[in-house]
Amino acid sequence: MNNTYKSAGVDKEEGYKTVDRIKSAVAETHNKQVLNNIGSFGAFYEIAGYKNPVLVSGTDGVGTKLKVALDAKKYDSIGVDCFAMCGNDILCHGAKPLFFLDYLACGKLDADIAAEIVLGMVEACKDNNCALIGGETAEMPGMYQPGDYDVAGFCVGIVEKDQIIDGSKIAIGHKIIALPSSGFHSNGFSLVRKIFTDFNEEFDGKPLHETLLVPTKLYYKPIFRLLEAVAVAGIAHITGGGIIENIPRIIPEGLCAKVETALIQIPPVMLELEKRGNIDRMEMYGTFNMGVGMVVVVDEKQAAEVLNILDDAYVIGEITKGNQKIELI
Repeated sequence: MNNTYKSAGVDKEEGYKTVDRIKSAVAETHNKQVLNNIGSFGAFYEIAGYKNPVLVSGTDGVGTKLKVALDAKKYDSIGVDCFAMCGNDILCHGAKPLFFLDYLACGKLDADIAAEIVLGMVEACKDNNCALIGGETAEMPGMYQPGDYDVAGFCVGIVEKDQIIDGSKIAIGHKIIALPSSGFHSNGFSLVRKIFTDFNEEFDGKPLHETLLVPTKLYYKPIFRLLEAVAVAGIAHITGGGIIENIPRIIPEGLCAKVETALIQIPPVMLELEKRGNIDRMEMYGTFNMGVGMVVVVDEKQAAEVLNILDDAYVIGEITKGNQKIELI
């Protein structure tokens, strides 16, 4: 018997099936800037309508949240997570997402699972007016076990150079406003899985995995509603490292983000994790978003307008003078 690629564990036909199932849905994310009639080894995107454009890029994955999805056999939300972790990052600089590419690796490809993951990305791209213009599916027997998957993405956005948000305009007296998360998003799941060992147990009237797999919130629409009306001095996406590590990334030297923890609306599932795992509260704030998916920093005079535009947002602190960049009180 002659050796073939299939006998080595790679089934090209399954890859073709995946492409067939996602092709039309992916095409729905395209706009006139996507040049489909050029080339085949790369994706082309034409930039127009900007005076001094700056490209802003971000890449990320969904980490071990994938293990929860694989155990629960629910894959669509993972695609949303993958896009959100990249797309939300570039929003922090006022960039509009232009296009997204994905990378899916596995031990043995299942076209149904792969298609469900990518269709989640399609959903997220549509929500963000972003084109899904390319991707790679890698079947790697020997590197991954059958049933194992890894997912990552890469997003490119654009912003006028004079409209870049980088935190440099943050000043004493500015208010720190929280935009609620939809749950754990895609961070801290190694600790989540250590404490919650049964994803099918009942929590809040439904299987726990349903709460854990709520996809990362997409902030494109609320952030750009805000940017059209208010001068935003800083935006931070609360991802790995939680509130403690992410807010300081936008705070200028000599200033401090003073956060009142009593104001933070912590989701019940995070409080349950803290209790069961006997986890110190500061460890929680340094690992999870604690219900705060994103923060914006604005002049005190514009805080009320922000709260009016974003009806679920709320103030959690203010900028003061100091050298530690963040203080939780």
